[in-house]
Amino acid sequence: QVQLVESGGGLVQPGGSLRLSCTASGNIFLTNTMGWYRQAPGKQRELVATITGSGSTNYVDSVTGRFTISRDSAKNTVHLQMNSLKPEDTAVYYCNANLRAAGSGARDYWGKGTLVTVPS
Repeated sequence: QVQLVESGGGLVQPGGSLRLSCTASGNIFLTNTMGWYRQAPGKQRELVATITGSGSTNYVDSVTGRFTISRDSAKNTVHLQMNSLKPEDTAVYYCNANLRAAGSGARDYWGKGTLVTVPS
């Protein structure tokens, strides 16, 4: 059974930094795109950043230049370095991975989320 476990959330003052990490575990055959999404109170979940297996990245405009996504494919781990945090970055951050587990086709898996709070 595949599991995605996030870590690194917390409370940080405006202008501060946090680093989120997510590791996929289980009987994984192949990991494709990994990414981070977030959901703020009263809002829909939105894409923050993604990274493909070849290292191509994509960011939502609001975090470009402040957040950096990276991955360690050998460890099925993805990181999100968040700098210059703003109150509007407050949300639950979810890890996502499109991967193929042994004996099944590729599909999306989600972590349970980690809360990032930036007070105003």
